[in-house]
Amino acid sequence: MLQDRVAIITGGGRGIGREHALLFASLGAKVVVNDLGGAVDGSGNDVSAAQSVVDEITAAGGQAVANTESVSSFAGAKAMVDQAVSTFGDLHVVVNNAGILRDRMLVSMSEEEFDAVIAVHLKGTFNVTRHAADYWREQAKSGTTTDRAVVNTSSGAGLHGNVGQTNYSAAKAGIAAMTVVNSMELNRYGVRANCIAPVARTRLTLQTPGMGEPMQNQLFDPENVSPLVAVLAAETCPFNGQVFSVYGGSVGIYAGWSIAESVETEDRWTVDSLAAAMDTLPRTVQVNSQMTQLAQHMTGG
Repeated sequence: MLQDRVAIITGGGRGIGREHALLFASLGAKVVVNDLGGAVDGSGNDVSAAQSVVDEITAAGGQAVANTESVSSFAGAKAMVDQAVSTFGDLHVVVNNAGILRDRMLVSMSEEEFDAVIAVHLKGTFNVTRHAADYWREQAKSGTTTDRAVVNTSSGAGLHGNVGQTNYSAAKAGIAAMTVVNSMELNRYGVRANCIAPVARTRLTLQTPGMGEPMQNQLFDPENVSPLVAVLAAETCPFNGQVFSVYGGSVGIYAGWSIAESVETEDRWTVDSLAAAMDTLPRTVQVNSQMTQLAQHMTGG
């Protein structure tokens, strides 16, 4: 499915990213495994995180190279794209997966904790995609047209919200919106952009209070997520601009922000008339969230 496709996978040294890299390589892709090798909060670095995955891939007969640039660096992201092209001759797929956590309640969150998470998740997704898009645009202008794909990583926290994660949720919501815009802008160059919102057992999810024991369920094995990413990265994939929920054996497509109910007037609203009309609207709107589905799956409901 991915034979000879050149792919960059950020955050590819551990967790979901590692599973992406191993699966891509097994399907014939040539993989740039990017991972700074930092801790859950983004501190520190360790080249062995990316290199160990590369070693595993090459030992199995695949092709891969390690990259330890930080996705939060605009120049580092360009170097990553340049490395893919110089090593393997092209770039077909970018999987933006790198992430960190700095969870804190809003009233206690520092500016640095907010900025650090936004820098890795949201700006990091922009940085790598921006430089890949620049390369793809130049290829299209020179007459080289082939299928290209971006697969971004959002989260249920970004699509539905989660207490204690203002920074993370804001970043993940932004990534989903960025995906939709990128799909519109880059389609002219033969580039598709889609997004996943996975639930899986990773270093990040295990940091969430109360999630340690439930996450041991095989439903949350990180390798359950990677097949969807491979499908979205494949040349034959028909999807563009979509966001998918994925966990266990479940893959769902989000409907995005949609208007559930509305009030109308033929004239301009006054404050009083609008307040009276809005009194007929529901106070909350039922949504089919990941947590709702997960609860049903785990209880057999």
